[in-house]
Parts: sequence; C-alpha cells; structure tokens
Amino acid sequence: MEDGPIAEPEACDQMYESLARLHANYYKHKYPRPRDTSFSGLSLEEYKFVLSTDTLEEFKEMNKGMWKRLQEKFAPKSPEEKHKAWARSLSHPRP
Repeated sequence: MEDGPIAEPEACDQMYESLARLHANYYKHKYPRPRDTSFSGLSLEEYKFVLSTDTLEEFKEMNKGMWKRLQEKFAPKSPEEKHKAWARSLSHPRP
C-alpha cells in the first residue's frame, strides 16, 4: 500500500459511510423486525445451547454404536495395561 494520495476519494468515502452504517446497526433500527426469530424459530439462547461444546460432544457420543462405546469403556488406558490384557488373552485360549 502506498502512502500517496487516494486515487478515488469519492468511492473511498462512500465505502466508509456504508461500513459505518453497518457498524452502527443503521438498517436494524430503520427496518425493525416485528419478532426476533430465525428460520428454524429457535431463540438465541437455544442456538447457544445446541452449539455449545458440551452438547456437540453429547451428540457425538449418542451417534456411536453400542460396540464402540463398550470397547472404549473397557479398553486398557495405559500401555502396561494393554500389554497385560494382551498377555492374559494369550494365556487363556478360547475353547
């Protein structure tokens, strides 16, 4: 960007005024909505709840299959526990 004069000062002024109106919520006040709603009809608080990290984690957990949840629940946590579980399964062959 150069430090010289602006090539189109009128266009720059128009852009600045447009951005200033958006920043000041000019159109929100000029054309108020009868009700604050969204396409889905949810309120801002409901959107915040649904999109919160905790809720998204719960949805991910709900989408897991039963087998995957059981595997995670009973899986050994440390490498030593994994080795012991593997050794136990080798020492007790299935009939």
